[in-house]
Amino acid sequence: MIGACLLAMAGPVRAQPDQAAELAKKLANPVASLISVPVQFNSDTYGGANDGASVDRLVVQPVVPFSLNQDWNLITRTIVPILDQKGFRNPALNESGLGDTTLSLFLSPKAPTSGGWIWGAGPILLLPTASRDALGTDKWGVGPTGVMLKQSGPWTVGMLAGHLWSVAGNDSRADVSSTTLQPFVSYTSATHTTFGAYTESSYDWKSKQWQVPLIVQAGQLLKLGPRILQLSAAAKYWAASPDDGPRGWGLRLQLTFLFPK
Repeated sequence: MIGACLLAMAGPVRAQPDQAAELAKKLANPVASLISVPVQFNSDTYGGANDGASVDRLVVQPVVPFSLNQDWNLITRTIVPILDQKGFRNPALNESGLGDTTLSLFLSPKAPTSGGWIWGAGPILLLPTASRDALGTDKWGVGPTGVMLKQSGPWTVGMLAGHLWSVAGNDSRADVSSTTLQPFVSYTSATHTTFGAYTESSYDWKSKQWQVPLIVQAGQLLKLGPRILQLSAAAKYWAASPDDGPRGWGLRLQLTFLFPK
């Protein structure tokens, strides 16, 4: 409903095609010098002992770059989830509220390498901001994260990776040791429509289990009054997950607000 209303009011970005093409290209780059605020909705159903349960997740992901000098940027990426868990056989899991926050800091050169590669690296922090025990880890965490990509014409290909270890928090809760691998590829058309395929795979070293959602997404750059934004929709398929974890198909919708300089 929200997407339909926005499409009715918005139109393709035609007034400044060069700027629109540059914005679409920057959106495909996780360490671009562009302030953006993606607001993402995910809906997933569960299997195994949790058959019939579902989790809806609204994620706000502000990305803010800072220019350190003429050669380097610092890109901050904050992920704040709001969850609604229902249908679990364990009543303690049926909670709604704020989840744990992650903050990534990427030190990134302003210019690509001689081979055309763009990269960024730095720390990732886990902050125990969950409003309910069932929605978070109750742990502080830290680890490395990095991204490398190449943009050639309309194509973007790359990989984002990271690892988190818990370093403090509630001793009665399980420790955190998790690796994330996010390879991605996207194509942006002349009408500023971006088609992408990627995964947000994670491996829990404590439980020895993978979670691998395969995601295919399409996003359109639009103009709503003076504001430029991107509206995206994606289908998600869980290729691997814990026995009682998410199953089958899921849905993702995303609205990204852009604040170009």
